[in-house]
Amino acid sequence: MADPIRIWVAAQHHKAFLNGGWAYVRVGAEVTGWAGGDRRTTRTRMALSSLAAALADLPKGAALRIETAAEDAKLLDGVFVEPADPPTDDLDLRAAIAGLLKGHEARLAVMSVQPRTPLAFTIAWADQAADKAKMTGAFRVAIPRPNLAKSGAAAT
Repeated sequence: MADPIRIWVAAQHHKAFLNGGWAYVRVGAEVTGWAGGDRRTTRTRMALSSLAAALADLPKGAALRIETAAEDAKLLDGVFVEPADPPTDDLDLRAAIAGLLKGHEARLAVMSVQPRTPLAFTIAWADQAADKAKMTGAFRVAIPRPNLAKSGAAAT
């Protein structure tokens, strides 16, 4: 079996202002990444948005290793394991993710956040995205290739 595609996902949310951001970095045939954010949102919606964006254009049948920090893993766990109490929020994103995961062997891994790692890089982009969303509203942007080259993702 080929090495799995590695994906780092992160979400940020400011409780007082209700703005949030998300980001992902993915290593497959190449290193790619996107970030986005919105106003009047939740951390759960940002975590789900990150995962949905990361899964959007994957080759069919690819094995996936999705890595995230503990706080986001708690929010995403219900996507991978049937929860005892079915969620009632963000059903649109949950349905989209379920469809995108079909045909993939996906594993969610909880990672500790260490400096100068792809996860730390992804979290920093999610934080910047939350700040931008506070000022400009909803957006989505590709993380520039020169920045991705500094993420450390290609070396993993």
